[in-house]
Amino acid sequence: MSISFQNAFGIHEQALDFRSKRAEVLGNNITNASTPGYQARDLDFGALLAAQQKQNGPFELETTRSQHLAAEGVGTDAVSQSLRYRIPNQPSLDQNTVDEQLEQAKYAENALQFQASFTLLNNKFKGLVTAIRGE
Repeated sequence: MSISFQNAFGIHEQALDFRSKRAEVLGNNITNASTPGYQARDLDFGALLAAQQKQNGPFELETTRSQHLAAEGVGTDAVSQSLRYRIPNQPSLDQNTVDEQLEQAKYAENALQFQASFTLLNNKFKGLVTAIRGE
């Protein structure tokens, strides 16, 4: 019996990749905060995962009881199609749409979510290693 890593890890591997690409985009925004005319961008993370899910097939959720509710809505170069321009909260004279504090907050939030996904994936990997060793 072989182990399918796609089934074991699910979408988490792609989520880590998308989070790292989002960090690059947010880092570019922070870097260009004082560049006249620079338009801030962000990745639509939900759209990226939805596109990846369509590509890999539906996400099957296991129900153990009949009272469980159905999960509706779970389950391109996707990255370039998911880049969106950020709408500024306050216009600037040089047409730059980067709000440095907002970008730093989004970057920190993305880093935290990346770490959470990485920890979850690491725990799944440790569980597989334990199962293989028969402990």
